[in-house]
Amino acid sequence: MIIRIVKMTFQENKTASFIKIFEENKEAIRHQPGCLHLELWQDKNQPHIFSTYSLWKSEDDLNQYRHSETFGKVWPATKALFAAKPIASSHIQRFTID
Repeated sequence: MIIRIVKMTFQENKTASFIKIFEENKEAIRHQPGCLHLELWQDKNQPHIFSTYSLWKSEDDLNQYRHSETFGKVWPATKALFAAKPIASSHIQRFTID
C-alpha cells in the first residue's frame, strides 16, 4: 500500500476555488482504480494550506491516476491557484500499533 500526502499552499483568495475543484472531483478520484481512501486536510493555523491524504493499492495505481483524464483536468486547475510549490511525499506502512 502507498500513502500519498500532498501539501499545497494556495493564494489566500483562492482557497474557495480550490475547495470547489476538490468537491467537484473527489468522487472521481476516489473511484480511480487502486484508490482506497482520500481525505482533504486544512491547516488549523494557516487556512490557505491544505493537504490531501490518499491510500493506493500500489505505486502503479498511483502512477496510473497521475496519467488519467481526471488528474489531467484537476491538477492544472489546482496548480493555477498555488502560492508556493506543492510538497508531495509517498510512504509505505511498515507496522501499526494496536
